[in-house]
Amino acid sequence: MNWDETGPDIDQRLVDSGADGEDQAVEAALRPKDLDEFVGQEKVREQLDLVLRAARARGATADHVLLSGAPGLGKTTLSMIIAAEMNAPIRITSGPAIQHAGDLAAILSSLQEGEVLFLDEIHRMSRPAEEMLYMAMEDFRVDVIVGKGPGATAIPLELPPFTLVGATTRAGLLPPPLRDRFGFTGHMEFYEPAELERVIHRSARLLDVEIDVEGAAEIAGRSRGTPRIANRLLRRVRDYAQVKADGVINRDIAAAALKVYEVDARGLDRLDRAVLGALLKLFSGGPVGLSTLAVAVGEERETVEEVAEPFLVREGLLARTPRGRVATPAAWAHLGLVPPQHGPGGSGQQGLFGA
Repeated sequence: MNWDETGPDIDQRLVDSGADGEDQAVEAALRPKDLDEFVGQEKVREQLDLVLRAARARGATADHVLLSGAPGLGKTTLSMIIAAEMNAPIRITSGPAIQHAGDLAAILSSLQEGEVLFLDEIHRMSRPAEEMLYMAMEDFRVDVIVGKGPGATAIPLELPPFTLVGATTRAGLLPPPLRDRFGFTGHMEFYEPAELERVIHRSARLLDVEIDVEGAAEIAGRSRGTPRIANRLLRRVRDYAQVKADGVINRDIAAAALKVYEVDARGLDRLDRAVLGALLKLFSGGPVGLSTLAVAVGEERETVEEVAEPFLVREGLLARTPRGRVATPAAWAHLGLVPPQHGPGGSGQQGLFGA
């Protein structure tokens, strides 16, 4: 139960790790309130627990924290837990909302001592605001520029000590001076099925849903290692069980429900299978250019690259090569197809010029 960005705007997918309005409302009710309730991320939890305990023992504000990892793994949840563990209020904003240094100055100047400022998608903050944040994090001070041109004056503004919690899905986009100012950096890993089963059982109790061990395992196996997706699938399976059965979720009910929603046993949905199907059937497994592959499935290039490909690559079903996209033997096996005798690349050469 640990959740949390996003890709191109497309119809909401059941296995999309971004959060829509319904997800945000449900997550607020399901989020754990302290580190003991937080499922998974053992290393990050242990390290963060030490940081927070030490800060409390010193009576000091906790060090700035940077959390990186894919959407839906619990970065927002951990930020709220940090505030709760430090018995401090929390202010939530995001990088895209801070486009000017003045926007950041207004937020920082209104912080209370010890307050936690959660800055989601911190890598998307504007450069002027980013440079102002350097001084705020290190010296708890910002310089507010009054006036323009030669008559402009910098007025130093002292800030109360605060804790910045930054969250990013693209840690590599953060400039080194910003990364270096965080006292603790934690990377959120994808969850193992057993951890997702614990997430699902806890969510089921809070949602008053009856689910057995095998039903939870079936949902966990299709959740792509992401708690947010696990909770979304649980809600859809709950709907199916209430309408089509007696409300109790077991393996058969979970499998039947997710078949209706086109989420297969490995967690692939319609878009994922369309990309693999085009790569295998139209281009004999590749290599094929990204643009050609996108046209073949009727999607934008960015949608294929940012929405479908990351999971397919992580599952070992697709490989990105200098010559183009190539299907792996596991992709042929998953779709129940037989690779051509000439191997990948024979009839897929026409896609080389689509990149």
